[in-house]
Amino acid sequence: MTLKTYKPYTKSTRGTVLVDKKNIWKGSPFKSLTKGKASSGGRNNLGRITSRARGSGHKKRYRVIDFFRKKYDVKAKVERIEHDPNRTSYIALLKYEDNSRNYIICPQNLKIGDEVISGKNKEIKIGNCMPLKDIPPGTQVHNVELVDGNGGKLARSAGASVTLSGFDGDYAIIKLSSGESRKVRASCKATIGVVSNSDQKNIKIGKAGRNRWKGRRPLVRGVAKNPVDHPHGGGEGKTSGGRSPVSPWGQSSKGLKTRKPKKSDQFIISRRKKRIRK
Repeated sequence: MTLKTYKPYTKSTRGTVLVDKKNIWKGSPFKSLTKGKASSGGRNNLGRITSRARGSGHKKRYRVIDFFRKKYDVKAKVERIEHDPNRTSYIALLKYEDNSRNYIICPQNLKIGDEVISGKNKEIKIGNCMPLKDIPPGTQVHNVELVDGNGGKLARSAGASVTLSGFDGDYAIIKLSSGESRKVRASCKATIGVVSNSDQKNIKIGKAGRNRWKGRRPLVRGVAKNPVDHPHGGGEGKTSGGRSPVSPWGQSSKGLKTRKPKKSDQFIISRRKKRIRK
């Protein structure tokens, strides 16, 4: 995919950079593989805001994606590649030999008319899905399962991938894009290739209205509020808060660890790289 820029007819088009979707399906999604998606507006079942600055935005239908790839040893042909408003990557519509259809996350360089298959000991080819034990070390994969049969959980966003480093008994060692190395059962499935739409990270929205289309509302800075509303609020003149950055409820926003250690410590070989703050 290539990036698309605009002539500076207006202030917003001067700075806008989008991904060119000229080869992406222009029509409606496959209806039987979609379902309604109600907008929560950032509110929970009690009507209380749990995620701030969310609301409005364009109406969209949810595309049901096959993260499990359980249709073993049945060849499927890529019928079309579509944009999905619910995720950053593209999705591919597969038509199987038995005339059933499924959506999958589209890998990079997968083309219309290509054949893919899921099962054991299959060809190492982009879009094919198989257990990690059947994949040679050094291969880039995506949509990796954490629990065998539970569906892909790792590396599903645009441009994401996981590198298979090697094996240790019943476990495969994988390296995530964050730098973390961890063990996963070798019987867990993964799909060959890197997730499509890697240029998504280079998008420049150009105007605030584009965020409103996505359902993102304006967010007021903490230092612009009163002390009763935010820990950074108050002060004479312009201040920078006078303390380490926190949320409105006092929770640190500088790398507070939220992972439950007992849940995954035993599988982590080396931790992710620490971010360097400039």
